[in-house]
Amino acid sequence: MTEIAGAAVEAPPQIEPPPKKQWGKSKPKNQPPHAVVVFNDDEHSFQYVIEAFSKVFGYPREKSYALAVQIHNAGRGIVWSGTRELAELKRDQIRSCGRDFHAVNKVTFPLGVTIEPLPG
Repeated sequence: MTEIAGAAVEAPPQIEPPPKKQWGKSKPKNQPPHAVVVFNDDEHSFQYVIEAFSKVFGYPREKSYALAVQIHNAGRGIVWSGTRELAELKRDQIRSCGRDFHAVNKVTFPLGVTIEPLPG
């Protein structure tokens, strides 16, 4: 290999990093909690509702039964609360629980369920 006489390698230019941002001056706002609300209907069986709540929320059968009775008597009820994203997931899981094999008549629609923001 031959060297080229007088060739010099120039040092790369010095680049200063950008100034650091002042983190902590403003805090992110917390999302308000959201509730999963289930509506009563006369088509789905208690057994189906109890199994759905136990499956989706991991509630014991006693708690699932108490919620089903509350919804039956009041027409609707809050069954879970938390972040909006998880509330949307829980809503979708309830809607996809499948067919109610315990119902007297064939039920071809999911439980009525929605999410609502809670004060907070």
